Amino acid sequence: MEVEPGNPRIEPESDLRTLLSSYSNQAWRRLAGLFPTKHHDSNLLSKFTNFYYRTARSRSWRRRPGLPLPLPSNSLESTVILSEASRVYDVLDDMLEHILSSMHIIQKSLQFWQLKAEGTNAQKAYFMVFERGPRAFINGTVQLIRGCSMEGFPLRQLCHSAATQISEKIAVLTRLRCCMAAFLSQVYLEVDNFGEALAKDPEKSLPSLLMNINSLLSKLEESINQQHEMFQSVSSASPGESNTHSLQFEKLPNINQEGSQWTDCEIRDAINLVYQNLDKLNLYIAQLVSQNKKPRRVTLHWFGYTCGAVGLSVCSLWLVRHSSLAGSSDIDNWIREAQESTVRFWNDHVEQPILSIRDELFETFRRRHKGVMDLEEVQLTSNSLHRMLLTFSEQTRGQKFPQDASDQEMMEIVMARYEKDLMHPIQNLLGGEIARALLIQIQKLKLDIETAMLDLNQILKANEINFAILAALPAFFLSVGLLMLVRTWYKQDKRAEGRGRIARLQRRLLVVEVEKRIMQFQTCLDKGQGEDAQCMLGLVLYSLDRLYKSVERHAKETGEWLSLREDIIDLGKPQLQTMHKLAVTSRLVRVYDCMLPSANRR
Repeated sequence: MEVEPGNPRIEPESDLRTLLSSYSNQAWRRLAGLFPTKHHDSNLLSKFTNFYYRTARSRSWRRRPGLPLPLPSNSLESTVILSEASRVYDVLDDMLEHILSSMHIIQKSLQFWQLKAEGTNAQKAYFMVFERGPRAFINGTVQLIRGCSMEGFPLRQLCHSAATQISEKIAVLTRLRCCMAAFLSQVYLEVDNFGEALAKDPEKSLPSLLMNINSLLSKLEESINQQHEMFQSVSSASPGESNTHSLQFEKLPNINQEGSQWTDCEIRDAINLVYQNLDKLNLYIAQLVSQNKKPRRVTLHWFGYTCGAVGLSVCSLWLVRHSSLAGSSDIDNWIREAQESTVRFWNDHVEQPILSIRDELFETFRRRHKGVMDLEEVQLTSNSLHRMLLTFSEQTRGQKFPQDASDQEMMEIVMARYEKDLMHPIQNLLGGEIARALLIQIQKLKLDIETAMLDLNQILKANEINFAILAALPAFFLSVGLLMLVRTWYKQDKRAEGRGRIARLQRRLLVVEVEKRIMQFQTCLDKGQGEDAQCMLGLVLYSLDRLYKSVERHAKETGEWLSLREDIIDLGKPQLQTMHKLAVTSRLVRVYDCMLPSANRR
């Protein structure tokens, strides 16, 4: 289309931008109409939405759905609306994500060192020499040789050094886990206390919740710094590791804490302060755990990997010597022989047995017809023998025999006359019945041989399919072995999220762990040990989060997820009585299919 001179051209991009802006404003107005019409609520929601988009953090991962926050028990629709309008739930969810991920890192290293501590002295010495890298291998070997030359006890000293290092690492990780577990329980309790208030009056509850979270961070800083000297001593004892600095969180400035309404700038600063402190906490834990974490897989198995690399290098050199690169045709000959062997194996144990089974199954009529023909030949021989016996008996006895006379009776007549003529064989050879009796016996022998051959042929034909199956057994066993390997790889039983027997066993052990920590939590409450009770509650929540993640997919497949999810959430409620929680844990391992052993599964 032509544009008249003097008229500005309307850009299509600006039209599209204007249209999208109009539709977005209209959609926002409709969404705002779903909320209460009070003026102060709408102002808070609009301010909170504005600062949220300005302070949205670019997180490298999203938290995998785990143990949910203790939100108010409203309907699903209202909960979704609140979670979309009040972004404070995202902040709390991020905080829970950071705490649980840090505790999981600590727990993995702690379990490794606990297993090493329970090992024998030989296993500890092996760890000190072979599972800490090449440098530790050289140092450990030198220490053993030096101890032997000094007529001491180098193995005992090495085991003592291993026990000391392992116990120090366990102590550091245990105290750090306890601090994080107590902080997790405190955050969980705060969310549980403010859940109803946030749902009813978010404008008034949000500042108080942020202030309490800041106070909990200060308590965490104090509890970690109380253990700082032990952390620093262990880190300084490790060669090549830098000392860990004390943890210092940013403090919430003196804003209008007594008032009932914060500005959007104050809320934004408080949220940013929480995220800054979480980043500092993650950095501190990562630095401290890196000094006490379990060695990497490459470090643990470096000796085996080195031997494998050396062996692979020797094999590579040997292959090069027998390859065409060195002017040898050995590898080509081996490949050709392997191909021929494979083809021969395929023909002998796969193709031919399958063809034999097919012929046996689909060519029954032809074989049956051939069997009928063989039976007719035997019948002809039998009829001929019957006529010969009948004629001989009639001529010998001089009387008429019936047509259905028994062959056995007439054969007795033949044998009696044969025995009588044998008394004068030369005289009766020409004038007697010896020649006819011999011919009859030959005919009888022929009938017996044909009958035996017919029975043997029928037996072989009946077992042809068995012979084909026997020939195919090697290929069958090879296929079963490959299927078992694929099944093992597919199920991935090494983790609680797997599908096999070991995965179900690990899920049951998680329930046992939850039950044990619930009892420890109640014991601490009965003894008045408040700090230890908070630590136990945090460990209960951590175990429930692991259980939640491990059973979710399997419970959804069996259709029992809604009930199982409700039971797991009930186990995390602090106000629920311990007896009721123990009843729930007992029900988990008895009722739900994803927890049952293989023998009891439906």
